[in-house]
Amino acid sequence: MHPRVRRFLAYFLSVLVVGDAEALVPPAPPQAAAPSAAPALAAEAAKSYLEIFQAAPELHFSTADFERARAALEQGRKTCITRFQARAKDYDKQITASRNELKRRTSTLDDAARHALHCQIQNLTLLKEESQVLANDAIPTAYENRLAKVAILQNWPAEYVKTRAQIADGSYHQRRWGDIKDIGIREIATNQQDDIKTGQDAVREMKATGLMPNAIEDPAVAGYVNRVAQDVARHSDLKIPLHVTVLDSKEINAFALPGGYLFVERGLLDAADNENELAGVIAHEIAHDAARHGHQLMRKATIASIFAQAAQIAALVLTGGVAGVGTAYALQYGFYGLGLVLNLQLLGVSRDFELQADQLGIQYAWNSGYNPDGFIRFFDKMATREGYVNGVGWFRTHPPFYARMVAAQREIMMLPPRPHAVEQTSEFESMKAALKRIETEAAKQEAGRPSLLQVETGCAPPQKAEYKPGQLIENLCAAASSR
Repeated sequence: MHPRVRRFLAYFLSVLVVGDAEALVPPAPPQAAAPSAAPALAAEAAKSYLEIFQAAPELHFSTADFERARAALEQGRKTCITRFQARAKDYDKQITASRNELKRRTSTLDDAARHALHCQIQNLTLLKEESQVLANDAIPTAYENRLAKVAILQNWPAEYVKTRAQIADGSYHQRRWGDIKDIGIREIATNQQDDIKTGQDAVREMKATGLMPNAIEDPAVAGYVNRVAQDVARHSDLKIPLHVTVLDSKEINAFALPGGYLFVERGLLDAADNENELAGVIAHEIAHDAARHGHQLMRKATIASIFAQAAQIAALVLTGGVAGVGTAYALQYGFYGLGLVLNLQLLGVSRDFELQADQLGIQYAWNSGYNPDGFIRFFDKMATREGYVNGVGWFRTHPPFYARMVAAQREIMMLPPRPHAVEQTSEFESMKAALKRIETEAAKQEAGRPSLLQVETGCAPPQKAEYKPGQLIENLCAAASSR
């Protein structure tokens, strides 16, 4: 795929889910002007989760204000998704018409005209895939994120009072896994060692079927990530050795296979702004292994069958047989997206496991000396700043944003404060510098790599003249419907 097209697609999708204070509140119809509280509520909902948790107890909006805000967001989501679904169908019709013209004129076309038709079909296909990813994934996630923040603004004051009361009367000690002074001694799940062979088999299967991206061996990157992960593991309930691999993939994700096999993808390292965020994500994944979530999921499907399905998906993508998100991944990475398959087929079987891993991971990060809010900060960034395509596996099977963030914030409140909690280190900065060199080399290698849709060379990227950086998402939807 041409580098300009790849950059265009990634940037276009990432900006869409950012917006500003009113980015996801559609303009009110003339006959029902928005109430005076709407701008203030929208501005609060545009802030980070941690800012909202801090501010919500002091804010005063009416029940009607919240109902209007939710109704506006729900209508905005429905309208925006419908419009991009329509755009995808329109592109599909144009593709069919162009292919029919190619067949009809195949004996009379000169090389220049044939090339122009090839480029037209290719670019229309790219735009169709783009619209599908927006409609199916990016827009729903952006709206879910904003709806969760509105819900927190409304409900957190009561939850805050309740949590403070539990801390005051000591009842918070009775919560699930409230025995934080016994981390490392307590037993979250028995027989963790029984998962080691399962994990070994899974890694072997992934490598044999071509599902595993190459490992990054640079000690400034791999060595650093391993040191952070091992330190968190020592302060966790994991009782088996931890094996850490950094994968050379742009996907923003990390995942744990049974038996202490942790994989961190390059895109996640790039997205993290400090060591605190990275440690929070790593702690979450270690928690999956400490609680033996993979083992429990294996009761429904074996590792072998899961990766056999994944291999079939990969084969279809590589031969051009899969559309939608799979093709979007191929466009982005030259690789269909490891997190997509793992989260759908393996980690996503039970959303309860994600909530459990959130709680344990926050405890492990805190016990390792980090500020326990690192995971929330990273989650918030993924939902609002980084865009959705590079991190689609992060959200696809996870619990509703509201339940997840409230549970995480309650756990953080119940942990004793650490006056000198770690946020950033010089080692993290050194890792980032080394990572830039690796990314530059990877970009050079990707430049000449074939992709599913870029089979015709020498084509200009598709033009999206109606889009401007920073444009509000509802304005983009309006532009899409007017074309």
